Amino acid sequence: MFVYESIADYHKELKQNSTTCAAVVEFYLQRIAAEKHLNAFVEVFESDARRQAGELDKAIRSGQPLLPLHGVIIGIKDVLCYEGHKVSAASRMLEEFTAPYSATAIRKLLDAGAIIIGRLNCDEFAMGSSNENSAYGPTLNALDNSRVPGGSSGGSAVAVQAGLCMVSLGSDTGGSVRQPADFCGIIGLKPSYGRVSRYGLIAYASSFDQVGIFGKNVPDVASVLQVISGADPFDSTASPRQVPDYISDLKPSATPIRFAYFRDAVEHPSLDPEIRAALLSYFDRLRQAGHTVEPVEFPLMKYIVPTYYILTTAEASSNLSRFDGVRYGHRSKQAFSDLAEFYAHNRSEGFGPEVKRRIMLGSFVLSAGYYDAYFTRAQQVRRRLVDQTQLIFKDFDVILSPTAPTPAFRFGEKTEDPIAMYLGDIYTVFANLTGVPAISLPIFWHSNGMPFGLQAMTNRFEELSLLQVSELLAQQKA
Repeated sequence: MFVYESIADYHKELKQNSTTCAAVVEFYLQRIAAEKHLNAFVEVFESDARRQAGELDKAIRSGQPLLPLHGVIIGIKDVLCYEGHKVSAASRMLEEFTAPYSATAIRKLLDAGAIIIGRLNCDEFAMGSSNENSAYGPTLNALDNSRVPGGSSGGSAVAVQAGLCMVSLGSDTGGSVRQPADFCGIIGLKPSYGRVSRYGLIAYASSFDQVGIFGKNVPDVASVLQVISGADPFDSTASPRQVPDYISDLKPSATPIRFAYFRDAVEHPSLDPEIRAALLSYFDRLRQAGHTVEPVEFPLMKYIVPTYYILTTAEASSNLSRFDGVRYGHRSKQAFSDLAEFYAHNRSEGFGPEVKRRIMLGSFVLSAGYYDAYFTRAQQVRRRLVDQTQLIFKDFDVILSPTAPTPAFRFGEKTEDPIAMYLGDIYTVFANLTGVPAISLPIFWHSNGMPFGLQAMTNRFEELSLLQVSELLAQQKA
């Protein structure tokens, strides 16, 4: 039976003819069918995967060198366009929409030899922290089916967690890769804003969204990041900076690292006491290993979540205005008397409750009487967050924090209290507001049997340093 450890080991097996891409595809198709109850996939691309595997095996037999992601089985979140395949953002609004082109990240994966095995469940339009907002129903955490996998990229996290693919892509607007990685006990990386093109990613909040990566080890995540990073003529926000060699230079530095952590984050009343104790003990171990770990004051902590939700809902209300049932999107079959009523039917039927809530919030903060009071002030706070973050990185290499205030919670536990759900993003939205890269590493286990992680952040476009530090932190695993 095929056992997956890493992309590097898999490629060794392919070179030694110990396995084939076709055999591996069949293995994963069987795994997906056996774990169908987890509801991680909304569609499996069986015929495409088999065809791609056959072509890749033929290339090996003809003596061609392996491509960077040759035969790597990847699942993609249902917000990334893949030409000729459906993409719905887990919403009734787009349930019959077929992508007319491929996202830049998807095209780069295919060019590198990856096999896209299917699209993965998520919260509708990537809005949620539990994967309970999907039109396809919730994805189940493979470790405990009574608990959420996190969101919005819950399907992407569970697909890797349960061994339904080797790595997966998600999107991260305020923690939607890192928080489900934390809940599922795997690695989740959000690159710097602009490191990976957003072309072909269905927009939630355009100045926050970023394509992210799930994996079970740091080298796998580095390999995928190497492929999908870089400039893109179709995305003006994609950085033209040269992409470092994340794979060859992955070995951690022997130089002691200067770690900072926000005192207010670790002492926050919402943080589970067991998580707090584990983090403080872990910080002591890092100090004993010769590294600097110091608390820093961050007086803007209490403004982070409100600022995030003001700005993202404002952008969402604008981005989602295009889904009206005329140009594309769900079209109501009810009778209507005028165009306004037609739009109202289309959008009321097409969008779920959480998406409607965020559109309404966004429309409110952008309205004439409240624009300066909310949106303008939130932009000012965001600027101050960026400035203070740069001051921290003058003295420190890495910022550490919890990924989430609690381990995975049970289904239904927070659905009646949206504020409690939003506050669950308190530690992850900071990286999106400031544009820095962040990773969640599966370091700890809670007494309730669920995993929880450590979040690490470096300065913008310092993903290589972040990956090197992640290798070091993984060696200190609790």
